[in-house]
Amino acid sequence: MLSKELYICRVCGLQQDDLPWGENGYTPSFNICDCCGTEFGYHDATIQAIKKSRERWLNQGAKWFEPKSKPKNWVWEEQLRQIAAPFQ
Repeated sequence: MLSKELYICRVCGLQQDDLPWGENGYTPSFNICDCCGTEFGYHDATIQAIKKSRERWLNQGAKWFEPKSKPKNWVWEEQLRQIAAPFQ
């Protein structure tokens, strides 16, 4: 069974349906996160890029890239807690 952490966006913490970085954690899907708009393998390719993308997303009000996907009662602070320690 694959770790839940492999399904989490490294920028915003949203759980994805598909693995953003593959089963090995090193093969990007190049899919787009519905929440922050991160393209996996591009905006999150390095720790520096992850932090810069997260800062930009938060500074812009943590707005959803695909607003139709936003869950009711969504709290961005709770979602960020799902990000694995190496990517915080």
